[in-house]
Amino acid sequence: MKKLFIQSYGCAMNFSDSEIVASILSKEGYIITNTIEESDLILINTCSIREKAEETIRHRLRNINIIKKNKPSLIIGILGCMAERLKDKLLKEEKIVDIVAGPDSYRDLPKLICKVLEKNEKSVNTILSLEETYDNIEPVRLNSNGITAFISIMRGCDNMCSFCVVPFTRGRERSRDPLSIVKEAKNLYSKGYREITLLGQNVDSYKWSKETNNKKKLEKSTEIKDVIVFSDLLEMVANINSDLRIRFSTSHPKDITNDVLKVIKNHENVCNYIHLPAQSGNSRILKKMNRTYDRNWYLDKINNIKKIVGNECGISSDFITGFCSETEEEHHDTLSLMDNVIYDYSYMYYYSERPGTLAQRKYEDDISLEIKKRRLSEIIKKQNKHSLNRNKLTIDKTYKVLVDGISKKSSDYNKGKTSENKLIVFPKKQNIMGTYVDVRVKDCNSATLFGEIC
Repeated sequence: MKKLFIQSYGCAMNFSDSEIVASILSKEGYIITNTIEESDLILINTCSIREKAEETIRHRLRNINIIKKNKPSLIIGILGCMAERLKDKLLKEEKIVDIVAGPDSYRDLPKLICKVLEKNEKSVNTILSLEETYDNIEPVRLNSNGITAFISIMRGCDNMCSFCVVPFTRGRERSRDPLSIVKEAKNLYSKGYREITLLGQNVDSYKWSKETNNKKKLEKSTEIKDVIVFSDLLEMVANINSDLRIRFSTSHPKDITNDVLKVIKNHENVCNYIHLPAQSGNSRILKKMNRTYDRNWYLDKINNIKKIVGNECGISSDFITGFCSETEEEHHDTLSLMDNVIYDYSYMYYYSERPGTLAQRKYEDDISLEIKKRRLSEIIKKQNKHSLNRNKLTIDKTYKVLVDGISKKSSDYNKGKTSENKLIVFPKKQNIMGTYVDVRVKDCNSATLFGEIC
């Protein structure tokens, strides 16, 4: 048997894609190994969202080079966004790389591997597709706990935020056949999975229509209406079984609709949580970022979420500090936005210029690294304070928790998440993995709730 070692970096979509790759190559006789030294094929699924991510992957390749020297037959491939962005340049700069495959070319991996094996030639396929969704491939669940899983519902992004490389590395938006998504979710539930996360670069722009799909798909989908949008899909998956929890990520503020919010409100198994990236709290910076909304519009959307879903709805965000020409006053607008919303948590970064983006071509990266880091530390400090305050509100309340593992810090404790996506740990109990338990919160810090089973 040939052994495949696959390592993923970056967003959840990359980890989901690695499961698709594992499925494709399993049909070619490859089995997964967690020991890199015994592998015959190493695939690194990469991220290009920030410069640091690419530096991490290049460092990883230098370590792999030591293994390759001792095993010349070893094949090494770079997949994903970094492969798409750098293409042939990777083969020239990283001498040990044999294969470069973009996010839409994974079906071609057997041929690319064969070319390396039979012709001793490096191989590349980074052609982006307007149709590929991998909807007929059942992923191999890598490192699965058998309880939670990802389902990719769409690929690509049409938003063209000026700072973001994703539209260039993952191509245009296209949505999976909804019946294939429902089928995959039903299959997971039948195998004991109890939580799925619907994935896309922008799930709220999901849209599938009979008219734009081929005859074969149309014939298979006659039982559903002509156009399916995200709120429809969310409800279809929620109706599979009330014991199957549904999450989704990521949402763009301009696309999340009241219909989606109503599905969350009306279905207890659709989690009471929304990740809604703001990126900045200043309208001028948001315009330069091409986010298509301003500060007041975003705050109105937040208020709408709280009005329809409820004040306890978990809300998280993304922030980029030190974007091109950001003033100190504009930075404080971001801090004041955070004070207004009070997020449960956020992903926070300083701006990293990415080649080929509109920001790199049009704007000067004129904020010093020192200022970027100082502003970032201020945002992180504020978020930690808000996270703690939000978590304190849960003390003495009882939550329905899906038990999904053992605490990383102590084997005497189970862990799980509330519907609001809060991590909670509690004294270990036998035979509860993969089940729902009621847990009363006794204490917390900014990252974790501590409780006891009722």
